[in-house]
Amino acid sequence: MSKVPSPCISVCKFKRDGHCIGCSMTKAQKSAFKKLSKNKHREAFVELVVAQQAVMGGYKHWEPAFQKRCQKKKTELTVLKGGKAA
Repeated sequence: MSKVPSPCISVCKFKRDGHCIGCSMTKAQKSAFKKLSKNKHREAFVELVVAQQAVMGGYKHWEPAFQKRCQKKKTELTVLKGGKAA
């Protein structure tokens, strides 16, 4: 399996109390994700982002954009199918 891509969908506008309007991550979270090397850690981080988006609301556009990124990288994530990460 390919490396799990970043949850970032290249919007990068931090207008929701320091959270990106595209992916819900903060700048610190984006930096932290870049340091993760194991796919199980990267997938668990994506699960955290999905949970964060559910609490914050208004991120319905993110999942289709992120799934498209995953398809390009030939990566399937359990969390995008309603499951839990590794």
